[in-house]
Amino acid sequence: METPLTPLDFARRARKLYGEREAVVDGKLRLTYAQFFDRCDRWAATLQKLGVAQNDRVAYIAPNTHAQLESFYAVPQIGAVLVPINYRLTADDFAYLINHSGAKIVCAHSDYIKAAESIRVQLPTIEHFIALDGSHPGWLDYETLLAEASSDFARPKISESDLLTINYTSGTTSRPKGVMITHRNAYMNTVGTLVHEHMTCSDRYLWTLPMFHANGWTFVWTVTAAGATHVCLPKVEPRSVFDLVEKERITMLCAAPTVLIALANADEELRRKVRRRVRVLTAGAPPAASTIERLEGDLGWTVTQVYGLTETTPFITVCEPRAEHEHLSIAQRATIKARQGVELITSGETTVIDESGAEVPHDGETVGEIVVRGNVVMAGYYNDPEATAEAMCDGWFHTGDAAVIHPDGYLEIRDRLKDVIISGGENISSVEVEGVLLRHPAVQEVAIVGLPDKRWGEAPHAFVVLRDGAVATPDELREFARSHLAHFKAPHTVTFIEVLPKTATGKIQKYVLRGGRSAIAKQ
Repeated sequence: METPLTPLDFARRARKLYGEREAVVDGKLRLTYAQFFDRCDRWAATLQKLGVAQNDRVAYIAPNTHAQLESFYAVPQIGAVLVPINYRLTADDFAYLINHSGAKIVCAHSDYIKAAESIRVQLPTIEHFIALDGSHPGWLDYETLLAEASSDFARPKISESDLLTINYTSGTTSRPKGVMITHRNAYMNTVGTLVHEHMTCSDRYLWTLPMFHANGWTFVWTVTAAGATHVCLPKVEPRSVFDLVEKERITMLCAAPTVLIALANADEELRRKVRRRVRVLTAGAPPAASTIERLEGDLGWTVTQVYGLTETTPFITVCEPRAEHEHLSIAQRATIKARQGVELITSGETTVIDESGAEVPHDGETVGEIVVRGNVVMAGYYNDPEATAEAMCDGWFHTGDAAVIHPDGYLEIRDRLKDVIISGGENISSVEVEGVLLRHPAVQEVAIVGLPDKRWGEAPHAFVVLRDGAVATPDELREFARSHLAHFKAPHTVTFIEVLPKTATGKIQKYVLRGGRSAIAKQ
């Protein structure tokens, strides 16, 4: 007997086992699992009444609220496809993504209704505009529709190969691509996450990671599968994070390295009062060992790095802790924790290959490209067969990430392939140089890029954000790097800037930095 693998089954189980347990906290609102799923059912019925059928797309522009969380159950259970949109984008970006996905309905938080309203005439396929919080002229009201709805809806037959979501990439160098995630993809990633990061119904998870970002790394379903509590946080800043960690007895959160840097460098008074023994998963970019040191040493939190891409649902590796790591110093453990790690049990096969397609030696030195094949790899890019064929060739999904394999089998990213600096015939990993400079007490953030050099072809250049009140000189930072690296790897020049240009998901836009100071000034 076979039943389809779908995260909707986690909802069925949670409703059965954890109905009276607290499911969602969103400000003053508190919902049990029974109440939460009743709302999801009523919204599913409402969507069908509004004409949403199986395979139709429903777009959401919203921060981490209970209404956004409800979309990950209400939309898929009627066989429709959820399109969670990055709310940090521009109105023109919203128009492109909504039209590209062919969405039938737009649901928006009040913070983004003005932007959505400004592009309304550009959205010919949209039949209904729904305001998720409050009443707005020309928009249907989410809570009013819910209050009027019954919980009865027609539940279609769903296959595990059916589309669950379309998640758009950051689009750092071109238009964003729509990543097609299936029910099976999401189910496998959720199970793999729970195997490696065990959660229970006693856990309380803080939503510091945007739910739109690769479906909140599938924690929109993972937390529910464990019967744990979702604590929503619409806007992330250190004080609100630390306040909720204490007030809501948070045990776990996920965050990109940019958020971890902000937490690690927060006011000492805030950090001193915060609850200890919080488990943190980080991904999105290689975190600096120094950041991990501060979080584990100063706060007593436990940081685990995972690695993946939107195209892989997202996790394919985890920096799995081992017994032999327990006897290392915090600094030594942090160095290991900064690696991307080993395959998740459910993610399939992940390795690093050279240009001929052969696996690189496990020497921690030979650089190749990370490739993966397995049950978490996307169905393809929506309406983009050429990009799909380019990324998924020779039986593998090609990540574009350059990495090495250590003797213990742990992968470590050295760069994006396009970001490797070739100086005088030598390959320089920008990630390695960044990790060294982040150990300097004055440095809060840094990005290393290759800029043209008459002698070497190109040479490493550092763009540095200093900590508040800190002072450093370019010569000081160059000498600091030279004392910890081979001299040819040290930055030749240093530029101090107030803010690094980043994508809406927090990734540093190195192509902007490579454009020079004039390009930065335009940001």
